[in-house]
Amino acid sequence: MFTIILIMAGGITLGWCLRGRKLPFLGRLTNMLIWVLLFLLGVEVGGDERIVEGIASLGVEAIAVAVAGVAGCSLGAWLLWRWAKRRKEVASK
Repeated sequence: MFTIILIMAGGITLGWCLRGRKLPFLGRLTNMLIWVLLFLLGVEVGGDERIVEGIASLGVEAIAVAVAGVAGCSLGAWLLWRWAKRRKEVASK
């Protein structure tokens, strides 16, 4: 865990030092590294027998979590929109 924090702090420090420079390649490099990390995660998951054997139940749980997350976010956004609309109507009177 300490190593992760040190790497992150090093990245933040480097970013702070380079903040005035244009680095047009950085976005593409970041995307490429994310794709590599996702691929390696897939290799790791595919190599774990317990995960592969339980993939069906994991899929159902993942769908349930995703649906609940989307429903909760949608409800929260709708409530926030109604609240903001009501405040705007009160402020305009």
